[in-house]
Amino acid sequence: MGLKTSDIEALIRIFDESDWEEMHLEIGGEEVFLSKDPAARGPAAVATAASPQAAAMPAAPAAAGHAPAPPAHEEGGAPAHAGASAHEGWVAVTATNLGTFYKAPEPGAPPYVSVGDRVAPETEVCLIEVMKLFTTIRAGVAGTVREVCVEDAQMVEYGQTLMWIEPD
Repeated sequence: MGLKTSDIEALIRIFDESDWEEMHLEIGGEEVFLSKDPAARGPAAVATAASPQAAAMPAAPAAAGHAPAPPAHEEGGAPAHAGASAHEGWVAVTATNLGTFYKAPEPGAPPYVSVGDRVAPETEVCLIEVMKLFTTIRAGVAGTVREVCVEDAQMVEYGQTLMWIEPD
């Protein structure tokens, strides 16, 4: 008997209300990793889980969703951006957990943001869904969206750059 969405949601609520910094839980071959530190990576087994039922939740949904620029190569082995100087001074909005990237709140709806849009730190810029649990990603900085790096409904990894924002 595996974890249900309601179980994961309850774990997240309890974790958010606690003074814990991290939580790693394994139940019947499924794993959940929560951290209040956006730089936390979690156990290596979480990142390389072989089964889709293995839940990898590297960050609490309340995390800001932004971090410094990622390494030169994303996990797929492709260069993150050939012209790194093109992003100098920009802020990378990164995935707070692994899952499916959605640019709009529902199919057919306008995207949260587009290239050229101005955003505030609390502006919702996208969603990441894993096991029917949706995490809202916020800009984390005031500025202008300069590049969206991910296609709608594309699978993303923890820490992957989703978009670039040029701060005000």
